[in-house]
Parts: sequence; structure tokens; C-alpha cells
Amino acid sequence: MRGRRLLAVALVSMGALAACSGSGNSGDDTGTAPPPAPQPGPSDSGCNGSCITSTSFLTQAEVGRVIAQAVAEAQAQNAPATIAVVDRVGNVLGLFRMNGARTAVQISSQRGVTGGLDGLGGVENFVPGPPPRGLVPSELAAISKAVTGAYLSSEGNAFSTRTASQIVQQAFNPGESNAPSGPLFGVQFSQLVCSDLIQPPGPTLAALGATGTLTIGPKPSPLGLSADSGGFPLYKAGTVVGGVGVTADPIYGLDPVILDVDRDVDELIATAATFSFGAPLERRGDRITADGKTFRYSDVGFDDLSRDPATAPSFAALASAGALISAPFFYDGASLKDGTVFTTPASGYRADTEFYPGLDAFVLVDGANVNRFPPRAGSDGTGALTAAEVQAIMRSGLDVANRARAQIRRPFDSQMRVTISIVDTNGSILAVARTRDAPVFGTDVSLQKARTAMFFSGSFAAADLATAGTTTYLAANGTPSSTVIRFSDYTAASRQFFGIPTLFGDGTVAFTPRAIGNIARPFFPDGITGTSNGPLSKPFAQWSPFTVGLQYDLLNSQIVDIVVGYLTQNASLVVGARTRGCTNIPRLRNGIQIFPGASPIYRGDRLLGAIGISGDGIDQDDMVSFLGLFNAAQQLNTGIGHAPPARRADQLTPQGARLRYVQCPQAPFLGSQEQNVCEGK
Repeated sequence: MRGRRLLAVALVSMGALAACSGSGNSGDDTGTAPPPAPQPGPSDSGCNGSCITSTSFLTQAEVGRVIAQAVAEAQAQNAPATIAVVDRVGNVLGLFRMNGARTAVQISSQRGVTGGLDGLGGVENFVPGPPPRGLVPSELAAISKAVTGAYLSSEGNAFSTRTASQIVQQAFNPGESNAPSGPLFGVQFSQLVCSDLIQPPGPTLAALGATGTLTIGPKPSPLGLSADSGGFPLYKAGTVVGGVGVTADPIYGLDPVILDVDRDVDELIATAATFSFGAPLERRGDRITADGKTFRYSDVGFDDLSRDPATAPSFAALASAGALISAPFFYDGASLKDGTVFTTPASGYRADTEFYPGLDAFVLVDGANVNRFPPRAGSDGTGALTAAEVQAIMRSGLDVANRARAQIRRPFDSQMRVTISIVDTNGSILAVARTRDAPVFGTDVSLQKARTAMFFSGSFAAADLATAGTTTYLAANGTPSSTVIRFSDYTAASRQFFGIPTLFGDGTVAFTPRAIGNIARPFFPDGITGTSNGPLSKPFAQWSPFTVGLQYDLLNSQIVDIVVGYLTQNASLVVGARTRGCTNIPRLRNGIQIFPGASPIYRGDRLLGAIGISGDGIDQDDMVSFLGLFNAAQQLNTGIGHAPPARRADQLTPQGARLRYVQCPQAPFLGSQEQNVCEGK
């Protein structure tokens, strides 16, 4: 029994943990070799979302080159590493462990917090039997970093795991006081194996709905999205073709203060790996701003390396340095793989040919090239959304997105790129579509946002949370701790906070993820340091990006079987976790999301579902969901529309601070100076 409990710990750490990785510092490593040649290629690719060609994929030879360049720098740094390379939809193309590299890492926010995932791991060879495994296997950390670099990036923006660290913490920028939380606060808990939208992670799980080719994406990130430095996107001719992730240091964490410059060994090795595949300079995160703040991309450059990556040996010459390793369900370890070409059926994404003509839309497909989520009617009885209404809402949302100006893309005045999801009140997926070059991470996140708006606006939320019961945290040694979380306590805390004894139980308040995010932060109002926490968050003294409150707690028990399944190579446990979903609540099969970009859908006073958006800026996401629904309602005249204004969460003023419902950008449309586009709607 004790062995299984210890395995359970590993499992938990694996599942939602990647959510917040950042990286421990490596010390004062200094470059000792002559500066390498400048990164090949133009500084600005000129791509605007249409640069993909038949050669836009990583070949086996190129995967080997990326790994060899990383190994050469790791040797020069005397830091044996595990290196992962993935394609744009998360297929693992190569996983290499150097001799002497650590097999496990420890999760740490560096805040001294324990609970949830924070503090787990760090024990080498913890689970007996070959191959040796630790609580948090280093290969899963490396894969998660690589997936994050690929999933956050596009032809218009290149973001790294260091960028992710900056945008998921309690302050933006981390280390500042009295600053609002990161714009993607909570995004770390997405892309999980248990999501019903994410495809099965590998060949041994093909029975879970993957038909035909096994390259169909999007694939999961084993630890969610990572904020641990050492993950970058990989580019060819201006378009994203994958990502690389490196784990050499013992901490899987984040950068809690970005006011200084780190020399992180994972980031140094990963930088070398990107040579000849680096992001176009004008697309990097450090050329992009949000709220007047510039994103961080990397704290090191090629001239910081200890070895010129252009002189790295071939992959074939690495036999004495280490070997390819397997990661059950993710990679077989037998050989390097070719990547897939994004937006071809083999990748799981292709251009729409049926439902959204003239809107440059793309849909998700299965191995038989069949649209996985075509518009369909709601499953929640008489008066539910019709297939025609769902299609009209989706078309309207795509139209708004196509006219809107992106916030976080280059060049300036680029068209925004998004994924749109629509759900009914059972959480059933009624449609998913995307615009060209939208970042892959938004696929799962747009669905999480839609389900969040639907769930908390319904009369069933309190009962569902009560039925979900409890979850127990694990102690650092893998045994159950004394911390038992009752989900109904979050309901009780929210009712007390608002002074509404029936909140989440009578459906009288319409919530958006922006409004839910207001009460899911460690300070309320958000960013006012020293205030108490919102009722869906941990108090700041107990909070970290690895243990945020309700969002993580819903996942805590559910991901245990995934980790145990990995450590014991027991596919049935992983299959069971996918079958149940990421929570014990059927309406929330892939969890919740607590940053903006969704609106609930009503017919009069009746909740019908929600529309969720994820793409190029949270205010833009809000606008596409809000205007997309409003415009469709005007066109259809079938009674669908927004929640009555009196029911919207922005009518609530807990502790004298008004919640926000949506926030739309000023002058948001290309070629137009139209202002206040959401006002009065």
C-alpha cells in the first residue's frame, strides 16, 4: 500500500505540475569559447501566418542536430542533461539522456510553500525496479518544456518557458509589488493527458480515440505548460516546427523575480540547441509588449555559450555521451522521428471545407481526416442551442477575430489569431474552430474557458462541487498528508464573501472567466498586495503557481493515476484517467481556466452554454467571445444572446470592489478607429 501511495505522489507532480515550471539558477557559468557565429537567417521572417510549406517540419537529421548541439554545450558546462524535441503538435521526435544526467527533479516555487505540487520530488531513483524513476521524472520535465515552447509560439510571436514564467505568477511582472497577476494566470494547468480534447499521448494509447496515423495532435504535455527556463520554440523559414526542452538542474520551478538576469544552465543548453532553428528576432517575446511591459524570452544569448554550436559533433557521434531513452506513452526511444507539417491532416489540424466558408477557418480532425467537432445541437433538452445557432455563433466569432488587431503578435497591426470553442450546459463540445496560425495552446484553453463560464453561471455548480467530494494532498515522502480539501468549502467561502447564501446553486449570477479570475487570486482586489485572498484562491502565504486553489485542487486526485501509470508503465491507469477526465465533474472534463476570454450563452433567462476564446491577448479574447455572441444573436433573432445585464457578475461589489465581466480593447479593429465596441451590449 505504501508503494502505491508513493507512486501516487509522483503522479500528481507530473500531471498539473508542469503548470508552473520556471527554473533554478545555475550559478555564474561563463562562456569560455569564442562567441559563436551569428544566428543564421534574417532577423524578421516576414511571415504573417501563411509561411507553412511541405518542408515545414523537422526531419530526423534536424532533430539529431538539435540534440547534438545541446549535448555539446552541456558537456562544456559540465552539466549532463536530458533533452527533448517535439513537433508543433507535441509529438516527441527525440528524447536523449546524457550519461550522469539526473533522473528526477524537484518542484519548487522558491517561496517555501508546501502543498499541492509544491515541494514534491527531488528523490533520485525513488521507485524501485528498472528503469529507475524519481517522483518527478526529468524526462517529463524536458518534454513539457519543449511542448510549451512549441505551443505558445506562432509565425507572429515566439514565447519561451521563461516567458511563461513571467505571465503565470501573482504579479506581472514577478517580483513587483501592487501589480496585477500575470495575464495568463492559470494557463499552466492545461494541455493535460486527462483532457478530452487533447489526443492520446502515444502509440500504446491509440485505442482512446486515435484512429489512423498516430501523429494526430494536439498531444499532451506530461506536466502541463511549463514555466521552467530551458524551453524554446524551433523555427524553419519563419514558421514554428516544434520545440526543445532541457533538464539539467535539480529544480523544476520558475523565476520569482525578473528584475535581474539569470544564467540558467538549462537555458544555456537549450539556447545552443536552437542554433539554426532559432526564432526570428523580430518575433521573439522580447520584442512584444503587454500592458506596457516587455516580455522576457531568454536571459542568455549565443555569445554566452561555452562552445560554438556550429562545431557540435553529429548525432551519430554521441554514442559515448548518452542514449535515446523511452518515455512510456510519449516516446518509444527506438529512433529519431520526423515531425508533421502543421495544418495538414496528419497533424490533426486542417483547413475547413464545409462549415465556415470565406473565414479562413481551420478545424481539428481525427486520423481519418474527419472533423472532430463540427457544429451540433446542445445535449441539454428542449430549447437547447441548435446546430444552426452554434454554426452562426462560430461564424460570427471568426468574423470578429479576422477583423481584429492582435495584441501580442508582430508585425504591429497583425490580424489576431484565435481558437473558438462552444459548449452546452452539460459541458459537451458543440464546435471547435480556429483561425490561421493561432497558437496551439489555445485549443485546450479555449475549451476550458467556455466550460468555466458555463459552469459557474449554472444552478448546478454548488451541487457538482459537493458531489466531487474531497481530495487529499500528498506529503513530500509520497504518503497522504493531513491536508484534506473539501470542494464544497470553496462554495461556502464564496457565499460568505459575496453575502449570497445561494451562490453557485441558483444560477442567478452570470460569470465569465474574467469575473471568476477576480476571485481566484491570492489578493483581492487583484494586485493589491497585503489584502486577503479571493474565495477560490489559497491565501498568499499558502499560494504558489503549483498550488493555486480550486483550479489545481480539482485536478489533484485525478492526475494521480496518470503519474502512477507512467511510473509503472500501466496503460490501464492512464486510460482510466482519460475516461474520467481531469476532474470528478463531468461538466469540467479538462478543468477550469481563470483568465479572461469567454461569455455564457443565454436564451432569455435560461443558460444554454458558453463560447470560449484563446489567442492573441486576453482583452481581444474577451471581445471576440462577447461581440461574436452579440452579433450572432442580432443576425439570428432566435432569442439567444448574453445574460441579462442585471444578472452579470459586474453587478457584484464584494468588499466595495466591483467584479469585471468583460474588458474590450480600444480601437480594436484593423483599418478602423471604432471605440467602445462592447459598450451597451
